[in-house]
Order: sequence, then structure tokens, then C-alpha cells
Amino acid sequence: MAHDGRNIDAALGLLEGEAALQRIESPEAEHPPRAVLPEDPAQAQASGESTTYYGLPAIKEPVWIWTVPTYFFVGGLAGACNVLGAAAHAFGGEKLRPLVLRARWTGAVGDALSAVLLISDLGRPTRFLNMLRVFRPSSPMSVGSWILAACGALSGASALFGFSKGLLGRFGDLSSYLAAVLGLPLAGYTGVLLANTAVPVWQGGRKALPVLFMGSAAASAGAFLELIAKREEGAAAARRFGTVGKAAELVAGFAYEREVGTAVERVARPLSQGVSGTLWKTARGLTVASLGLSLLPGLARWKRVAAGLTGLAGALALRFAIFHAGKASARDPRATFEQQRAGQGAEEITGPKFDQIPADYTVPYEGAYPEPG
Repeated sequence: MAHDGRNIDAALGLLEGEAALQRIESPEAEHPPRAVLPEDPAQAQASGESTTYYGLPAIKEPVWIWTVPTYFFVGGLAGACNVLGAAAHAFGGEKLRPLVLRARWTGAVGDALSAVLLISDLGRPTRFLNMLRVFRPSSPMSVGSWILAACGALSGASALFGFSKGLLGRFGDLSSYLAAVLGLPLAGYTGVLLANTAVPVWQGGRKALPVLFMGSAAASAGAFLELIAKREEGAAAARRFGTVGKAAELVAGFAYEREVGTAVERVARPLSQGVSGTLWKTARGLTVASLGLSLLPGLARWKRVAAGLTGLAGALALRFAIFHAGKASARDPRATFEQQRAGQGAEEITGPKFDQIPADYTVPYEGAYPEPG
């Protein structure tokens, strides 16, 4: 069992045994001791900086491990491959049949690997199954779990039966189109999931982050299928799909960075400093290089390989950059406090309906209403 803070032993709360009889003369004066606190509120206020709770983080740092950003990458690639496979089958004809086959199998394997990565972070397979016990449209995690399960089943059926004859073949083609319908939200729901957390750098980019993930998913799918394509027609189609995705990724990346730092500049610091900043710049540079190689004329093998590898590396680096930026942002209490004081993250309690409450309104005291019956 993984001891990551998500397993709570109820027996730890029982006051029994020999230790229950112990008594202390006086409780500790303070915890943690003032000597080890990161800051003094009086000094922070005197320096003109916003005050925090002694410099301690206001929110808990995400407990996710490396499997989560890898899941973001693999799941996005699989979802975009499902979309490209269905589009190539519908409009490409016989000449794109090898590309369709590779796209379907890549989507099926990617969906299965995504489930393995997600379960690896959860710790136990039963936790993933418990997420499927109910369907909550208001929860990105619940919706995403159902999308992953359904898309995995449909992409697997499309890969196994897609080119069979008769009824099985039609069933496989239908499964491919349905997997494509779910492939787009599979590529972008993880961005919605991150944006719905309290982490400032994720919450601050709630509009651009899902678009960034979908663009990066298309870029990685196009780069991978171009890399493994054996026919020129398939490589060209994958390159066009990937080129659009790379351009969308770059535009959405600039929009995300601008959106995060507009209200509070400090919130965007993880995108330019530390490990996350290095990964963010590396991801952008790799994507620009891959886009430039894809736009060069000619279909030389070396160019396809270089464009595919740099595109995949850029998409993977992007996911890890966002992941580490979230961890760094959660450790920065000033980013959390300043974002809230700027009016972000609390729109549900500052809407017009609360502005209509009369100024002289008071909460009724207990017993103001008669008992039922």
C-alpha cells in the first residue's frame, strides 16, 4: 500500500492502550516554533509585500508522481490518434488505409497504457473502479474516468474489427467513429481537471489550459504517426495534422502564459523560473523546431524522423513543465493569497446574486423559526 497521504487508518484515532494514560504538565507553546517559520508578518508588511500565514503554504502540494504527467501525454496522444484515424478512414480512401490501421492501434494501446499509468498513481486498481461507480457531470475527474474507460473499449474494438468483413467490420468502423468523438475530450479533459484545482498557476489559466492540452495532443499524434508511417501518403496526412497541432500548441501556450500572469504577475513565475521554467522553455523550443522541420519542403526520411522526435519530446516536456509548475505554485503562499485578493478563484461568491442582498440583512438567530408540527 502506498503511503502518500491518501490512506487513512481509522485505528490511529482511537485513544486506548498504555499511551492513553500518559499526562503532560503543559502543552507546547507553539507549533511550528517561530524560529523556523519562513517569514515574520510584521517584516513582510513593512517591506511592502503581501502578508501570508508566516510564509507557510496555504494549500497542499499535489501528491501526484511522474505517472500523472506521463498519463496526460499518453492519453492525449491516444485521443488525438483516434480522431485522426476516423478522419482518415472517412475521407482518405484506400491509400490511407495503413495510416488508419496504425492510428487505431496506437489509440487502443495508448488508452490501455493510460489506464495503467492512472492506476499506478492511484495505488490500487479498485480505486479506478470506484471512480466508475457514479457519473457526476460536475466533476472533471468523474467525467474523465468514464471517457477513458469508454474510449479504451471503443478504440480496442476498432483496432480488432475495423478491417474485418461483414457485420464485424461495420461494428469496428462504428467503434472508430465513436472513439473519435470521445478522443477530443480525452485529450483536453486533463486541462479542465487541473484548472479546477486551487493551484494558482493552473487555476489562473482555466481558459487556455484545455486548449493547450488538445493542441499538444494533436501535435504529438501527428509527430508519432509521421515517424512510423511507411507510405508517403500517410506521412503527409500525419504531417498536416501534426502541423496544425503544433501551431495550436504554440498559440495556446502564449495565451496560457499571458492569462496566468495578467491579474497577478507572481502566479506566472513558475513558467520562467526553476525546473518548471526550464522545461517550459525547452518544450517551446522543441515544438518550434519540429514545426519548422515539418514546414520544410520535401519528404526526406531524416526530416521526418527529426520532426517526429522533436515534436514528441516537446509535447512530453510541456506536460512535465505544467506538472512541476503546479507543485512550485502550491508551495508559494504569496501566489495563492495575491490571486485570491485579486478576485480570482472566488467568482461563485462574488456574482450579481450576492450583490442584491440588502445591506441591512442579518442572519436569523437560532429559534427564530417555529419547530415543524
